[in-house]
Amino acid sequence: MKDLLKKYENKAPEIVFNWKDSETEAEGWTVINSLRGGAAGGGTRMRKGLDMNEVLSLAKTMEVKFSVSGPAIGGAKSGINFDPKDPRKKGVLERWFKAVTPLLKSYYGTGGDLNVDEIHEVIPMTEACGVWHPQEGVFSGHFMPSEAEKINIIGQLRHGVIKVIEDPKFSPNVDKKYLIADMVTGYGVAEAVKHYYDAFGGSVKGKRAVVQGFGNVGSAAAYYLAQMGAKIVGIIDISGGVIKEEGFSFDEIKDFYLTKNGNTLHTENMLSFEEMNERIWSLETEIFAPCAASRLITQDQISQMISTGLEVISCGANVPFADKEIFFGSIMEYTDERVSLIPDFISNCGMARVFAYFMQTNVEMTDEAIFNDVSNTIKKAIQDVYDRNPNPKEISKTAFEIALKKLL
Repeated sequence: MKDLLKKYENKAPEIVFNWKDSETEAEGWTVINSLRGGAAGGGTRMRKGLDMNEVLSLAKTMEVKFSVSGPAIGGAKSGINFDPKDPRKKGVLERWFKAVTPLLKSYYGTGGDLNVDEIHEVIPMTEACGVWHPQEGVFSGHFMPSEAEKINIIGQLRHGVIKVIEDPKFSPNVDKKYLIADMVTGYGVAEAVKHYYDAFGGSVKGKRAVVQGFGNVGSAAAYYLAQMGAKIVGIIDISGGVIKEEGFSFDEIKDFYLTKNGNTLHTENMLSFEEMNERIWSLETEIFAPCAASRLITQDQISQMISTGLEVISCGANVPFADKEIFFGSIMEYTDERVSLIPDFISNCGMARVFAYFMQTNVEMTDEAIFNDVSNTIKKAIQDVYDRNPNPKEISKTAFEIALKKLL
């Protein structure tokens, strides 16, 4: 696996597009790792201090993710080095999307990512540039549809991504009009845990869980895990957190979801981040869902969790471990050898799978059909791992082997 990984990491990307804004200090890159299947996909992020290497590593990560979620295309990513709190952000993004329009019309599909909103920024800004949909390049380059098929697929994508969840099985409150895009990645993180126990033995019900991060992914993962009967014993995010060693009830977790402040937990009697960071890693827990930023989890933190009975990790964040390597660093390897580690490209593939689902012709547009498709995609990926390696250790190593053999 390591030889395959080294070969994949060292392979130069096919296309690197570099842009310098004419009106600000902003600089951006689109890195297309490959045009596998005639196209490539990956979101657009903005962060002060971002560089081309970060974009490259994310493009390679997307390609591995597409090996699970479909479609069978290359990985890409766009990143802009600019402060997203700067009042000039809107103009920077508008000029950026104008610059990358030829790629978006031909073979590159994008979406929202860190500090860039799919619904309020990506879709209207790309439409203003004459792009029918931010994913137009994927279905033009990969599917090569007829004009009628293209119109049908664009309609599905436009409706599907902003679809309000109407089925109470999938929404914490149907009156609050949560979107598929708000919930589906966290749903996949929780479903990965369920399918892991189904394949390797055991059940989510009654298992204790810790969730890191309470943005779209972490809050939804906590909600769906609690809905399955897991006992959430701790939640930590940048604003602080909560601990209840006997586990919060489903209604309590639902209330945390409904009262969160943007992307942070907001409730009475929260502990400070410092106190949470001191205590949460030594809580007795079987399930851990890291859903905050990338490259945060240290080996000491994971060692503490392993020593208190950790069984499975379902990654909501891309590359959650504080490793320097693009994929499989020493902390990730240490973890994978000791507990069941479901890699990010399986557990957080929900939104990528939703895009792939809507690119098929004449699909069913119900909440149940969309969420079940994500669940079944993750189930198949975990079953493929189990079929190759029924040992609950080295799940990530096995999953990478399966993915890289498809890509190299």
